[in-house]
Amino acid sequence: MANYSVGIFSHSSVSVPVKDKKLLEVKLGELPSWILMRDFSPSGIFGAFQRGYYRYYNKYINVKKGSISGITMVLACYVLFSYSFSYKHLKHERLRKYH
Repeated sequence: MANYSVGIFSHSSVSVPVKDKKLLEVKLGELPSWILMRDFSPSGIFGAFQRGYYRYYNKYINVKKGSISGITMVLACYVLFSYSFSYKHLKHERLRKYH
């Protein structure tokens, strides 16, 4: 009978290709090569947005005991992006003197 030893699985002993790593698992030195391996075609970008939408939807919207936090995050992002796009115009208006 063979003697099989079952040990604890360690992630550090497994080498994962840079392309298959998640962004938070990529080391700083591997970041440029990781970015260059991403799919920047229109279908790749669409797929990334679709995965993000489904991830957000299943985590915050499609839950048994939902709250207003999912919708609040969407509204907060909308407010921040709209402010950042109109900041130049708002800054110009702020510096204008009315008299």
